[in-house]
Amino acid sequence: MRRVLFAASEAIPYMKTGGLADVTGSLPGYFDKEEFDVRVIMPKYVCMNEEFRKQMRFLCHFYVNLGWRKQYAGIFEAKYKGITYYFVDNEYYFAGEQPYNHIHEDVEKFAYFSKAVLEALPYLDFCPDIIHCHDWQTGLIPVFLHTIYGDQNYYAGMKTVYTIHNMKFQGRWNLQAIMDVTGLPEQIFVPDKLESYGEANYLKGGIVYSDYVTTVSKTYAYEITTQQGGEGLDGLMNARKDDLFGITNGIDYEVYNPKKDVYLLQHFDEQNVVEGKAANKEQLQKELGLPLKKKTPLLGIVSRMTNQKGFDLVAYVMDQLMSIEDIQMVVLGTGEEQYENMFRYFEEKYPDKIKANIGYSEEMAHKIYASADLFLMPSLFEPCGLSQMMSMRYGTLPIVRETGGLKDTVTAYNEYEQTGNGFSFANYNAHEMLDTILYALEVYRHHKKEWVGLVKRAMREDNSWEASARKYEALYRELVDDNVKD
Repeated sequence: MRRVLFAASEAIPYMKTGGLADVTGSLPGYFDKEEFDVRVIMPKYVCMNEEFRKQMRFLCHFYVNLGWRKQYAGIFEAKYKGITYYFVDNEYYFAGEQPYNHIHEDVEKFAYFSKAVLEALPYLDFCPDIIHCHDWQTGLIPVFLHTIYGDQNYYAGMKTVYTIHNMKFQGRWNLQAIMDVTGLPEQIFVPDKLESYGEANYLKGGIVYSDYVTTVSKTYAYEITTQQGGEGLDGLMNARKDDLFGITNGIDYEVYNPKKDVYLLQHFDEQNVVEGKAANKEQLQKELGLPLKKKTPLLGIVSRMTNQKGFDLVAYVMDQLMSIEDIQMVVLGTGEEQYENMFRYFEEKYPDKIKANIGYSEEMAHKIYASADLFLMPSLFEPCGLSQMMSMRYGTLPIVRETGGLKDTVTAYNEYEQTGNGFSFANYNAHEMLDTILYALEVYRHHKKEWVGLVKRAMREDNSWEASARKYEALYRELVDDNVKD
């Protein structure tokens, strides 16, 4: 039995602020239970749902030396869908109304968490062969393991896999302050280890000290080796290219399932997708106060509202699109004020065409995936992206920019060969995006047979976690078997 411990700052169902939680909470359930025992460790946040906190069982406590401080750590345990979760308890660090605070607070918080994870292991009835670390918040686990714990028998031969979910977020802070907080030796705060542009960099530490580095799509694995996509670490990523793997994320096919989705008025599958989507579309139009127009194409957006997601392009063409085309749009999300206000403005200007839901609702997200005809995701960059996979699962065709995981999962419609599962454009350009939207509308209105073929191909795509899990299993085997040989 190969033992793997996922270490992450969030995981569904216990805490979610973004796609990281979907990965760390869903993926462990898809490994072969006969061969892999995969568990998860994360912080025990005070802001967690009280129902989940009540289900946790206290296991033990100990103290963590962090720099010159000695900090309490409690370990709790819970089971969810057959997976064991461990929680690190310390209300000094994990209190507050949200899991993340200012970066100067978070760098100490997650230095503590990283060390507490390693300190907790001898107290658990579980000694992992591999610690699979996720994003900058766990970047110090491989660093601590190699610099402080490596010569202790218990940790001997323990391997690490480090997954970069978004290169943009690196956990960078003042060099001297991080030396003080972590107590790590001064000689590792140098350019080929933890130092980066005059600061300490947690993400860089994880990349340097891990055995394997993965990221969340093949194209993104290439993009982060380039100056444009490497966020200042492209040199390091090129140096680690032989140990860098792009494994595309999946989605939970039980949760996102048009045949039994609890949020839908009418369930459907590939056979009755036309009728099913029409019924759900009509219900969503009624619910949001849009005119009941069966033949008017409905464009959906479910997204964080940041510049990464391509909303500058949307703002640029919105007037042209809405004033000329017979189209409806439903938007769901929160984020930067300028983009929230942009959608509010256009809703006020075109009340019969746009409904902007500023906020987040899981129910509304599912309704948009199931009801829309097209799903717009014109990202500036996108490590993997999950929404395009969710929309395809419901027969809603994505319009994406060819970057990162969007390029890997969406194949542009080819009218001559009748292939593809969506629509795409290459350059970060508003008019190129608009042309692609207009082409998609043309196919929708005037080529119904081909459109239905496209929809069914999209629904047949296998974007489940099964394929991703098999690839991670192969990596784990390689690491553990190499360990046995050593």
